[in-house]
Amino acid sequence: MLHALDPQRRDGFLPLEHYAAVGDGRSVALVGADGSIDWWCAPDMDAPPLFNRLHDANGGRFSLTPVGVFRIERRYRKNSNILETVFITDTGSARVTEALNLGPAGTLPWCELARRIEGLEGTVEFEIVIEPTGREEEVRHVDHPSATIRYVGGLTTTFCHSSDVDLITEEDRRTVARYTAKAGQRTCVAMLVADQAPLPIPDLADIDRRIDLSDEEWRRWADQLTYDGPFANDLIRCALSLKFLMFSKTGAIAAAATSGLPERIGGAKNYDYRYAWIRDAAYTVKAFLRAGALSEPIAAFGWLVRTIEGDGPMLKVVYTLRGEQVPDERVIDVPGYRGSTPVRVGNRARDQVQLGCYGDFLETAALFAGRGHVLDPVAAKLLVRLADQVVDLWRDKDAGIWELEDKQHYTFSKIGCWLALSNAIKLAEEGHIESSSVERWAMERDLIRDWIDEHCWSHTKQSYTFYAGTDRLDASLLLTTRFGFEHGGRLARTRDAIERELAVGPLVYRYSGADREEGAFVACSCWLVEAYAFLGDVDHAEDLLKALLEKLGNNFGILNEQIDPYTGEGLGNLPQGLSHLALLHAIFSLQENR
Repeated sequence: MLHALDPQRRDGFLPLEHYAAVGDGRSVALVGADGSIDWWCAPDMDAPPLFNRLHDANGGRFSLTPVGVFRIERRYRKNSNILETVFITDTGSARVTEALNLGPAGTLPWCELARRIEGLEGTVEFEIVIEPTGREEEVRHVDHPSATIRYVGGLTTTFCHSSDVDLITEEDRRTVARYTAKAGQRTCVAMLVADQAPLPIPDLADIDRRIDLSDEEWRRWADQLTYDGPFANDLIRCALSLKFLMFSKTGAIAAAATSGLPERIGGAKNYDYRYAWIRDAAYTVKAFLRAGALSEPIAAFGWLVRTIEGDGPMLKVVYTLRGEQVPDERVIDVPGYRGSTPVRVGNRARDQVQLGCYGDFLETAALFAGRGHVLDPVAAKLLVRLADQVVDLWRDKDAGIWELEDKQHYTFSKIGCWLALSNAIKLAEEGHIESSSVERWAMERDLIRDWIDEHCWSHTKQSYTFYAGTDRLDASLLLTTRFGFEHGGRLARTRDAIERELAVGPLVYRYSGADREEGAFVACSCWLVEAYAFLGDVDHAEDLLKALLEKLGNNFGILNEQIDPYTGEGLGNLPQGLSHLALLHAIFSLQENR
């Protein structure tokens, strides 16, 4: 499906929903609707950005933009992450096809960002600008017959191009070139990056061919997905976007590919999501399993087990993509997206306790085993240890799923503990883990449910509440309909209360009062669809999903964390893993509950 836009920058910034993405399993580049690559952390997605116009309008770019006024039509190739943009000017039109290239065995030893330019009608003159970020590292360039070599700190980079690309400016921190696309002619330009390794200068024709090779690899991956329902295009696009976030070096799954993008323009909630959360990784394993992918959930589950098992007695919330401790949060000196500061890197969630993570992990293990896969001995022992921890910890306050500084007895966290013990019992009874503690787990599981019903139910709101002792509501409770926690109609009434108080059409805020601080949360909006499907009203769930997809249409299949319900403006980091996996689960919930 073509997506038409007349891209306009505001004070140097594009709307966040005007970005597409390309990726290679290590890094993700964001491609603006005007042809400017404004974000690329290379060679890995958690590295400092090589280009960064997201936080600073002058922060560095690799732009390929027509000279003069233009409009665009763009799309991803069918079942692929190869991006095609047609630029239309008064003098002609040209297509740019781009990818972070893959090789025949997966990722290349270097990063290869390729952009093919094809003249379609008349002529289109392009200006090409390459400006690394204003980072503190030394930047210098040297000449080469077919490439511009630039050293950026410890990185070696090249700008590869053909002889018909006219170099105008060659400086340490800036390259400017021109190319006139004529009907029936084409060329390719590329940016290559290596870190602590030799960087080859491949033949430009080989780089160009790898665009189509990468397309074949993406299609081959998408062909394994098993959904064949009415939302197949949306589901495949969603799964392909989620695949961007899987870090091929370890199997970890990043929460998002960006950092520091605002949840409200001008607001202070600008966080770094280029890390792997236990919760998001567990949800993603479930999403890929539901979709029919196998190697990704096996790799991700293996990463979870290795990381958790090797990191001491307590279950942590978040790790780096290599399974290490996340750096402490700090503020970096940049203007911020449209003036939204402070911009943070690192993440303070590293020191939090979130009891709901126990339920996420044990439910994932139960689903994995339930699909006929075999748990290894290390994983089996780990699951027993975590279940025993839940027995000891469930009465404690924590930071909750939303990672708030206000520690409370969050209802979702308590339900997560109930879920953890329910799945531990199931795993033990089916012979996947040691069973000597089953009786104890069962007793504590029932105590947790009774405690929730006594302390976390509001007779006034007729709803489970955000935490014990309040009448505030929390949209994450919509997710518990999938857990099988419903009894006595309480989750159905909770769903209705949440929709009344937190929803604007199909879009849902995270919790009471969140509308004053941020946009509607895409994942919560998907969970409302699930809540209707799992509680028996599938027709309404389908209508709600259609309305939601219409609201998300501005985002071109690359979902932000949040969206303004009134303007459609994308907010927060992107591509946001939780948004994509929640949408995938919502689509499957219709099929599974008919």
